[in-house]
Amino acid sequence: MSSKNNTQPKGQITGKVSQEKTARVIAQPGSFTIGNPILWLALAVIVLYSPSIFFTFTELDDSIFIKEFQAYNQDLHNLVVSFGRGVFDATKDQYYRPLFLDSMILNYLFSGEGQNIASYHIANILFHLTSVLLLFKLFRLLEVKELHAFLLCLLFAVHPVLTEAVAWIPGRNDTILAIFTLSYLIFCINWVTTGVSKWLWLSIGFLVLAFFTKETAVFIAPTAFILLVVVLKRNWKESRMLVQYGVMAGCFLLWYIARSMATLKPVPFDLGQVVLDFIHRLPLVIQYLGKIFLPFNLSVFPILEDTTNIYGAIALVILIALIYFNRNPDWRYIVAGLGIFILFLLPILLIPHSLNEQTFEHRLYLPLMGMMLALSQTALVVNRLTDKLLFTGGIYLAIACSVINYTHQQHFKDPISFWTQAKETSPHSAYAVMMYAARLTDKADLKKSYDLMRYAYKLNPKEKYLNFYMGQMLQNEDSVKASEPYLLMEKQISDYILCDFLLARVAMEKNDFVNAIKYLESYLERNKYDDKANNNLMLLYFQTNQREKAIALVDKMRRNGMPVPAQFLQQLGIK
Repeated sequence: MSSKNNTQPKGQITGKVSQEKTARVIAQPGSFTIGNPILWLALAVIVLYSPSIFFTFTELDDSIFIKEFQAYNQDLHNLVVSFGRGVFDATKDQYYRPLFLDSMILNYLFSGEGQNIASYHIANILFHLTSVLLLFKLFRLLEVKELHAFLLCLLFAVHPVLTEAVAWIPGRNDTILAIFTLSYLIFCINWVTTGVSKWLWLSIGFLVLAFFTKETAVFIAPTAFILLVVVLKRNWKESRMLVQYGVMAGCFLLWYIARSMATLKPVPFDLGQVVLDFIHRLPLVIQYLGKIFLPFNLSVFPILEDTTNIYGAIALVILIALIYFNRNPDWRYIVAGLGIFILFLLPILLIPHSLNEQTFEHRLYLPLMGMMLALSQTALVVNRLTDKLLFTGGIYLAIACSVINYTHQQHFKDPISFWTQAKETSPHSAYAVMMYAARLTDKADLKKSYDLMRYAYKLNPKEKYLNFYMGQMLQNEDSVKASEPYLLMEKQISDYILCDFLLARVAMEKNDFVNAIKYLESYLERNKYDDKANNNLMLLYFQTNQREKAIALVDKMRRNGMPVPAQFLQQLGIK
């Protein structure tokens, strides 16, 4: 890297200029240049996030998509099936994330036995790295000065608030969306400014991919409009812009039809409740600002109630001051950046409280890009600092962010670390308390675990999985019959598979062999490889003189490659 004064030519991009020259601003003699900025950005991402390769499961969704979905991930035919189902469940889920599911299937192909979690972390790092490099490309295309673009993308690469998007495997949904979003924006700008048809087709392809990644994609079209009209000063009525409007509408229609045909659980719509939830979540804007400017209260499982607004208020004052005291800022970038920030925050504010109360930090991935664009004219105070001083300060800030990021990464390394931090930072989250309590399995910690489980039940008796844990706890305390109402309630709430296994024990305790068999059969329909459940069901068939069913079960166990206890074979006279 060398230190020189830099001037950058300004002006609107036109179709007469080649694409290579469009994206490149030639450094003038005496300018401050950065040698191989792509290489340095890549190294920053790889070095910072390489420790996450050795992390295990957090047991928040990652174990579902890797362990429980192993059979689904093994079948390449499901690359197509993903477009017709919900993400967690084929018919009982409201989330539509086909390309996320497909990323897990493809990741499975490179993971050896399918549960080699290191390969999933490597993929997450590569997704983030790609996003960082594409963001740098976009900023240069928007004529952001190279030094500013580099420093902004470096801060984006190491920012602690994005740790969750990289270190937590399911966080990849936002990094994948960012890849498709940035690719679309780049090709869209290329098409409008040059008219080269290949850029049009590429923009269409990446916008379609973005839609099938996450619903947030509906805000990509307004983002493209802002960049083209506000930043690049294109006429919104020109022919190529009109073509892009058609592209946006067509891609949305394709996604909408596909989503409508998928076997998703209907989302109840109550306008009054939507408005109330939106108002309730408005403080989240302030909280997210705080985490961007002062990332000292990060959480692996944040909720609105347990996140302070103080840092956000300070951050808002800082942002206003940076804009107010900056001399001659280019308002195009400030208006466009803040507009994009708000646009990509809207989906978070519109999430129904009944569907999800968490305020996850990985959702800031796209909004932060908008804020970085605004900061190209504010936080860098471009007219007050020399390039050399700006570069030095930016590097120190990036180092500080990296230290905070690395420290926060450690909360994702294993289930205990994850849920301990979740419970400490979100003490009013019944789910966080429950999951932490469930991980206290040592005998010395059992009393603490049970006390926390009861506390979680007081916070929210209808929390998903909590009634299962209450039932399991009672069975561990030999109050088997008392566990039944909790387990039945959990079946209504989540239909959690293990409820059937525990309810079979309740039925056995009541000498109700008919229901015991029913629950075990239901359990084995979804978990056919459970040795204990198969053996228990075999015993029940013997006790109820159902020889034919016992023989059929032996045959099924053998087909599934499971050992059959010799005493069962002897009783049935099978060799």
